[in-house]
Amino acid sequence: MRLRADFSKREVVRPEDYDWRESPASGVGRMMLDRIGEEVARATTIVRFAPNSAFDSHTHGGGEEYLVLDGVFSDEHGDYPAGSYVRNPIGTRHRPHIGPEGATILVKLCQFAPDDTAQFAVDTRRGGFEPAGEGVEALMLHDVPGERVRLLRFAPGTAPGRQVHAGGAEIFVLEGALRDESGDYPAGTWLRLPAGEGHEPVSEAGCLLWIKTGHLARVDA
Repeated sequence: MRLRADFSKREVVRPEDYDWRESPASGVGRMMLDRIGEEVARATTIVRFAPNSAFDSHTHGGGEEYLVLDGVFSDEHGDYPAGSYVRNPIGTRHRPHIGPEGATILVKLCQFAPDDTAQFAVDTRRGGFEPAGEGVEALMLHDVPGERVRLLRFAPGTAPGRQVHAGGAEIFVLEGALRDESGDYPAGTWLRLPAGEGHEPVSEAGCLLWIKTGHLARVDA
């Protein structure tokens, strides 16, 4: 399968575009954002777990990172409530299970550099945001050469000016709404900007964004 697999193109998926598909595991639905491969794939996906569902134990040959969007995602290593950001590098193994609330995660698979071996979890609800420009606060989640992952909080009325991402960017709108010269992006929108492309983001009412930058400069599709 090749879905939104041309990384030289700008892509947008809004909530009204969601097309949920059942996975091979019972009670697990997927909204595929981009994908190269079949069941083992380089993929960016929103995964929705029904209450009390589970995945078999499995190894991440290409690594896994995810952000819990709602509910509580659990495995043998811990319980990760909404707002948790987790990185499981190449070769790590776990058995996910979900409690009575269900859970939804934004997950990226098979996108780790071989030397990116840090395994950790961050509870973003604990704060730690720092000023990052007029009207913008940032919470760093991961920062290595060629890849930076942050949460950005825009105060109402924030317009930081033109942003150019030399290594590309992926943005997921967690709260509020964002817009730029190409359109409007409500909560739940995924936006991918190719390497070298810029835009002029604005948020009239304020927003919270997950943003990953730099990584699209090295995509081999």
